[in-house]
Amino acid sequence: MKKKSSKKIFSKVYLAAVMAFFYLPIVYVVFFSFNESRSLTNFTGFSLQWYQKMFETRAMMESIYYSVLIAVIATVVSTIAGTIVAIGLSKSSPLIKQIVTQVNNLPMLNPDIVTAIGLMLLFSTLNIRTGFWTLLLAHIIFCIPYVMLSVMPKLRQLDENLAEAALDLGCTPFEALYKVIIPQIKEGIVSGALVAFTMSFDDFVISYFTTGPGINNISTYVYATTKRINPSVNALSTIIVLAITIVLIFSNVMPMLKARRKNDEKTA
Repeated sequence: MKKKSSKKIFSKVYLAAVMAFFYLPIVYVVFFSFNESRSLTNFTGFSLQWYQKMFETRAMMESIYYSVLIAVIATVVSTIAGTIVAIGLSKSSPLIKQIVTQVNNLPMLNPDIVTAIGLMLLFSTLNIRTGFWTLLLAHIIFCIPYVMLSVMPKLRQLDENLAEAALDLGCTPFEALYKVIIPQIKEGIVSGALVAFTMSFDDFVISYFTTGPGINNISTYVYATTKRINPSVNALSTIIVLAITIVLIFSNVMPMLKARRKNDEKTA
């Protein structure tokens, strides 16, 4: 009994330590985003001035704009391209499927620095001037494998006869695609899109090597301001944390409400 109780205490302490390791830095950043002074160690008073300065700083607002714009476009393009490639790959021969799968896994297995330097050398070899379009193309390239990785397991679970049955019933190949196949794998598509958006919005290494002058996302902007104390970055981080928290709460509450409605309808 003593051994079991000691194991429970140790597991609880270990869990608390892990949670503190992950969340205390976030709490620290949020707390000092309301600090009146520029100090990151001494809280001198409550103030919202750093939030005001954040919205007044053009470079910071532009970095937010480019981060969201690139993440949204990269997510849409990579989700469409990755889903189509995954569907086509599911109908290919085992040899082609194996080769494409191995190639698809390379960007995820390689360190980001290798992919970043490779893309930078590619753009410089082709005499392409780095800027918004190279940054967007780089994000699309490294997001597609994550979409394919999310969609392919759903395709393996799909009944191969569904598409053929839809064609026999008069559907065109395109109608069979968006009326039969896509609804069956939509969970994989949505999860792939969420992963792609997160990877694009969060990326720093590839963005740093493929962007050009005057084009910064949030990660490269924050890196450029690390040499001096900028409490507005804390305000920006707090807003991002708040937005993510709201999205997580909404995504978890909505399925519960739908399930409750279905139960109420059944019992009614």
